[in-house]
Amino acid sequence: MVKLSVLDLAYIGEGFTPADALTNALDLAQHAEAAGFARFWLAEHHNLAGIASAATAVCICHVAGGTSTIRVGAGGIMLPNHAPMVIAEQFGTLATLFPGRIDLGLGRAPGTDQRTLQALRRAPDSSEYFPQDVVELQALLGPPQENQAIHAIPGEDTNVPLWILGSSLFGAQLAAMLGLPYAFASHFAPQALEQAVSIYRERFEPSAQLAAPYVMVGCNAIVADTEDEARRLFTTPQQQFTRMVRGARGQLPPPVDDIESFWSPREKAQASSMLACSFYGSAETIKAKLAPMIEATGADELMVAAAIWDHPARVRSYELLAQAMA
Repeated sequence: MVKLSVLDLAYIGEGFTPADALTNALDLAQHAEAAGFARFWLAEHHNLAGIASAATAVCICHVAGGTSTIRVGAGGIMLPNHAPMVIAEQFGTLATLFPGRIDLGLGRAPGTDQRTLQALRRAPDSSEYFPQDVVELQALLGPPQENQAIHAIPGEDTNVPLWILGSSLFGAQLAAMLGLPYAFASHFAPQALEQAVSIYRERFEPSAQLAAPYVMVGCNAIVADTEDEARRLFTTPQQQFTRMVRGARGQLPPPVDDIESFWSPREKAQASSMLACSFYGSAETIKAKLAPMIEATGADELMVAAAIWDHPARVRSYELLAQAMA
């Protein structure tokens, strides 16, 4: 049976505050833990009105401190925004506080726009050093070596599991070369999914962390008591992605009754392309809808996003998904 995990961005819905979003993130994690989800990951994004997980390590600490068994991690940390030493210390501290429960997914994109990248004091070419930064971070989190001059404390010898995140073939090749688990961001960029997963498996080289390839596939999945209600809830991510197409992001919008009156045919085509790995339905239908993607990719794990405006409906969606896939 494929494992299920939760991807959360601590969404700030219209009419709500960042404090509401962070409270809801912990509440969702507690319900996910009770429902049997394997992981709860938060993602780093900056300068976005609808996302409260910018200080990702702090959010992870908040969630891990309020749960007891579920793995909590970053999906991911955008490594070009940070010195590897800083991330080693942050996640080494988390691993020291919550032993055996912390994951560190690493992305190559900045997770923001160029002006915000400047505000983060990072160079525009930082992403070019991503492979070297991953190796440096891995060493800082590993056992100390003879004559090593720089130590991450806490951090060294915590051996926090690293994941490579990606939406292109680059991440697949890097994850394979380093022998790390690979998570594909098909929940917003699905086009290269099957090719990337194939390359990763073909080129995988075993490592101290991982003996065989391990693939996590991102998807959007919204489940409700009825098909019609799930379809209506799905209009929130449809609006969200349409706003991305328009270059006019904002807080997470409530669902609408008629999505066709919201987008133009061109916007519909573009948003629907980005949402190709997105599914909605009832507890009776969602498993069959997810099955072709799972079979096509041979996914070991699904990392499920659910951008639902109403928090109780969001919690209910994940609970119904867990029941349906059990």
